[in-house]
Amino acid sequence: MRVLFLQHDHVSPPGPVAERFAQRGFEVVEAIVVPRDRFFSPDVDFDFPEVHEHDVVVPMGAPWGAWDDDRIGTWLKPELDWLRDLQAHDVPIFGICFGAQALARTLGGTVAPGPRPEIGYTWINSDDTDLVCPGPWFEWHYDRYTVPPGAVEIARTPRASQAFVIGRSLGVQFHPEVTAACLAGWMEEGGVEEALRDGLDPDELLAGALKEEPASIARAHALVDSFLDRIVVDL
Repeated sequence: MRVLFLQHDHVSPPGPVAERFAQRGFEVVEAIVVPRDRFFSPDVDFDFPEVHEHDVVVPMGAPWGAWDDDRIGTWLKPELDWLRDLQAHDVPIFGICFGAQALARTLGGTVAPGPRPEIGYTWINSDDTDLVCPGPWFEWHYDRYTVPPGAVEIARTPRASQAFVIGRSLGVQFHPEVTAACLAGWMEEGGVEEALRDGLDPDELLAGALKEEPASIARAHALVDSFLDRIVVDL
């Protein structure tokens, strides 16, 4: 079994999510859409793999909006088309943040900037606690999606939908893959300025991530297990 982690930038490693897939017997494949030298001009060419090349696909987060066709248009529409084909061919998708937004958009939902960002560990309210456990999940997003037709929303905060299921696919707005090291990478690529702009202390965010990391990894592993056992089911 093979799982593809589609990393949209060079500072978003799949962390404990990939770790759990590997522990479950998957060959982990990673692909980066926008290389380091194009981080500030992300309109690059990218060849998306064939639909049946992987058993599960995990499109991950990005510092750009899944609505921003003008800035990342070279690969955004092809990615939406690719996700639509994956869904049509019953290939399970586990969308994370930008990946969830792109999945929602391609299936008939919308994505747009939200009224306020969500940054840091945030309490998630879940209707299905065996799938998405309630509690603090790490967030860093300025945009939000509307749940696509036919999907079931299963988690939310007062500011945004946080998780939905459609077919054999799951989209989550939060970041189960984040570790302190991952967050430090984000900080080095503009995260410090963003946090300060939004009235947050970057050092406190990093300290909180380090303190929460053991519990966060356990939650990420449990989420992967629930995704595979309850949503994907058969491979």
